[in-house]
Amino acid sequence: MWPLKTAKRNIIVAGCLGMSYTQLTLSAASIDFVRGLGGTSFHVGILNSLPVMLLGFQFLAAFVANHLTYRRGLWMSLSLLQRAMIVPIALGPWLWPEMGDLFWIWMFLGAVAINQGLLHFCTPLWLSWMGDYLPHGDLNSYWGYRHRWVQWSAAASLLGGALLISRPRLEIRIGYPILATVAGILGIADILIFLKVDEPPVSKLPPTSMKTIFLAPFLHQGFRSFIAFMCFWHFAAMIGAAFISLYLLDYIGMSLFQVLLLWTLSWVGGALTSRWLGRLGDHFGNRPLLILCVCFKTLNMIGLLLVPKDPSMAFNILVPIFMVDAALNAGFAIATNGFLLKNSPSENRTMYIASGTAMAGVVGGITAIMAGAILTQMDGWSVVVNGWTFSEYHLFFLVSLVLRLLSVKMVLRIKEPASLDTMQVVTYLIGVSPLRVLRYPAGLYRNWSSSEFTAKTSQAEKPSQVDEEKVETVET
Repeated sequence: MWPLKTAKRNIIVAGCLGMSYTQLTLSAASIDFVRGLGGTSFHVGILNSLPVMLLGFQFLAAFVANHLTYRRGLWMSLSLLQRAMIVPIALGPWLWPEMGDLFWIWMFLGAVAINQGLLHFCTPLWLSWMGDYLPHGDLNSYWGYRHRWVQWSAAASLLGGALLISRPRLEIRIGYPILATVAGILGIADILIFLKVDEPPVSKLPPTSMKTIFLAPFLHQGFRSFIAFMCFWHFAAMIGAAFISLYLLDYIGMSLFQVLLLWTLSWVGGALTSRWLGRLGDHFGNRPLLILCVCFKTLNMIGLLLVPKDPSMAFNILVPIFMVDAALNAGFAIATNGFLLKNSPSENRTMYIASGTAMAGVVGGITAIMAGAILTQMDGWSVVVNGWTFSEYHLFFLVSLVLRLLSVKMVLRIKEPASLDTMQVVTYLIGVSPLRVLRYPAGLYRNWSSSEFTAKTSQAEKPSQVDEEKVETVET
């Protein structure tokens, strides 16, 4: 087995390969693949709902984990199957076109459903493994460092996919299967890396009823508030987020290359800020980081509502908006992962992880499917207000915007005793308290650089924390 330092480095490599697999198989290219086969908004809604709706499989994994001594064997077997199964289905419309496009649409959706079900069954097994294996002292910083490289790999893989798809006379029926094949190879390599990562044995609960195991996270006050927020957030987000790529392709009229390039550039925003966000989470706590990210997550919906129906102009406007949104997504992911791993007991960690994400996923998945069905029925609907055309997409983005604003109240209810108050974080970032800024606005803002923050962070670190330069941050 590798020493911890080497294992951390290779877990980062595995995360990059895994992210490339995800982006190549479930990017906007998969939506265009379904559209190319004659799929509607309803089919796209189902496709986009599957990654979150099937999070319910994490509950099954949580029950299974309490009967395991080691997780590696089961996790690797199912993960290898999950990474390989989309390839033959993606090749189907090209190799056997006589089966009909509608047949292959549903075969593809079924394959993605099984793929995501296996992924979500394996996720809490892997996260609980990492929660037991990785030191907790600098976990958010490590997560942020890994997240930075993972997002660079997402940008690189999407850029490669965009360049391939943009080749003249390359139909999506052929282009997407090529992407899926490359993704399968990278995804399998990701899983094989963990053959040499050490695994502590599972910390099992004493013999108890399934009901007690299942209800434990919901009876925990801190986790109960977190679960409630995550459920509402997925409901608010998926009403709009599930149809962003479809809106850009179908309504704005962007080419697939433009959409993939837009998402590529957005990942750069997350990559540039992930390491800093991880330090912020370690320094102040997961709760204030989560609150700050949620407060600004309406930005992308506002941009989509106001962007003109001109592909080139819309692209130029949305690039910086999507980059900021990707940074907020990175902070959201770091904060939620940190909260789950740091606030869950090792004896029942898989169930805590599952309850913190699976319930929300089911809510988000059902929301996306219902929204997709309604969007299909509203196809072509529009209202003109003062010369501005308000389409069915705008209606969904507006509803999502309002619900995202309401979710701020939910996130404020999350309990995390070890974290600082959010206002203290804001005061630290801008240099003065917000109240003082309102009273004496002139001259109170000071420049704040990353080097300044690094210096203050290093001074504030506890002696027990590992030096930042010695830590090769990780996340799978």
